[in-house]
Amino acid sequence: MNTLQIETLDPIKLPLVARLYKAHYPAGKAKKDELTIVGYHQSQMVALVRLRNVEQYRLLTGMLVVPDYRQHGFGHQLMAFCQQQVLKVGDYCFAYQHLEGFYAQHGFQTTDWMALPNNLKPLFERYSRTKSLVAMQYIEM
Repeated sequence: MNTLQIETLDPIKLPLVARLYKAHYPAGKAKKDELTIVGYHQSQMVALVRLRNVEQYRLLTGMLVVPDYRQHGFGHQLMAFCQQQVLKVGDYCFAYQHLEGFYAQHGFQTTDWMALPNNLKPLFERYSRTKSLVAMQYIEM
């Protein structure tokens, strides 16, 4: 099995994440005030997940697995690490509809977006104008 070396990104390495996004998901923007967890395969960054603080809540704002490394279980490894080390009950994500089942496997439960905390509702509304998203809350497993 291919395994990832997973770690919290040192903010000094943020330009590496920016380069990864530019190459594979130009709309994504990593920010220094986010918690970024990265996965390396053979010393190459191939996966990442970002969490952003929105007042007292945290929102999983982005996950990327480099296309050539998809279907190798790296996304599941990264999320399993996050379940053990990072995620807390009450964290949220706005998942693409086709990834709802993936996030459900890792402790997220679909919720009505109208039940989101008031400071997350406008974000969901704005993001879902151009994408088919599902509001999800981490409930732990």
